[in-house]
Amino acid sequence: MVKKVTLITDGSCLGNPGPGGWAAILRFGPQTKELSGGEPETTNNRMEMMAVIEGLRVLKEPCEIAIEIDSEYVKNGVTQWMDGWKKRGWMTAAKKPVKNQDLWQKIDAALAGHTVQWTWVKGHAEHADNNRCDELAREAANAIRAVRF
Repeated sequence: MVKKVTLITDGSCLGNPGPGGWAAILRFGPQTKELSGGEPETTNNRMEMMAVIEGLRVLKEPCEIAIEIDSEYVKNGVTQWMDGWKKRGWMTAAKKPVKNQDLWQKIDAALAGHTVQWTWVKGHAEHADNNRCDELAREAANAIRAVRF
């Protein structure tokens, strides 16, 4: 039987670019796992993408995953644009290199074997898990900023 997992993600950046943080919450039945991390010089979009990558990375077997995300960029990138980018050799319809190609390829690889449903949620609203991810991502970004000189 395939496990059903919910993955909630968010990214944060203090400046764009600047120190950034990502966070993911995984729910499987009564179990909850929180993950977070960051980078010293990044963008908000890259942190949104890293949250998905790191959340998927901990899954050790194919799962049915409900991804709840407040980034239309990531959701649309995977559900609407990625197939075209891959067919064009990671070029946009305008024949320009896809931004953040390295992370799109990691997301693509991390999704392999899973059945995924993407749901956009409004950020900074009444979604407790998204708000928790936002808090964790901001904490990670602030921790990265605190060690910069």
